[in-house]
Amino acid sequence: MPHKMTLTGSATGPLREYDRYVAFDMREKGSPAAPKGLKKSTFISYTVFVAKKAFNKTGLTKKSIMHEKILIQGEPTLDIPIDECPGEIGIICFQITVLPNKNDKEANESNDKKEAKREVSKAHQEVAATKQEEKQEPVPKEAKTVQPEVNETPVQEKKAAPQKKQQPIQPKGTKDVVSFDDIIVPEAFLKTRPNPVKTEEVIEFVKRTGHLDKPLTIEKDSKVLKDGYRRYIVAKTMKMNNVPVVYHYQK
Repeated sequence: MPHKMTLTGSATGPLREYDRYVAFDMREKGSPAAPKGLKKSTFISYTVFVAKKAFNKTGLTKKSIMHEKILIQGEPTLDIPIDECPGEIGIICFQITVLPNKNDKEANESNDKKEAKREVSKAHQEVAATKQEEKQEPVPKEAKTVQPEVNETPVQEKKAAPQKKQQPIQPKGTKDVVSFDDIIVPEAFLKTRPNPVKTEEVIEFVKRTGHLDKPLTIEKDSKVLKDGYRRYIVAKTMKMNNVPVVYHYQK
């Protein structure tokens, strides 16, 4: 069984195109300390080979690959000619993933907090508008003597209203809400990468509304994901604790 390898970082050299694949160089730091009596390792250079079809799905370009942080999963090879493999180790890439930028994560978290504050403010405005409409309704003459009791009712409703709003809005069709950590993703999904443009559209939707556009489809007992891997990735990126779901047997 070939040894599996995982690399993270950015390309250290320009993208090179061949007939059916592309190649680029990466490097990683060695261990800061070595066993006594052995020399310390410094940088290890790699040359990564990726099929053009898989590379094009990432949305990376010759310029962006030098700046985006990427994750490579593959296995080492000794069968590449040295003129195509200047790195110390050649890597045949089975999966390439563009990792979120740290600044983007911080911006998303900040936007999430702002969106949550807007949702709470909107909820309070709706409650206030409802109370205003109730006050404007005509009161029968015989009911004027109990006006103090009528005035007390909105106060009680106002205290109860925030409890109703604690339940987050869920997308249409949601049958249940489960913990994100309970969902099991099949290996077949992990080997794919959703279209980054469509994934970004769902992220923008979550930023605007505070919830996913559609629920995930899972098996009820095993919690195995059956459909909605893109929304699973978005929920993970947005650090959602709970996600809306429908069950596999439901139509």
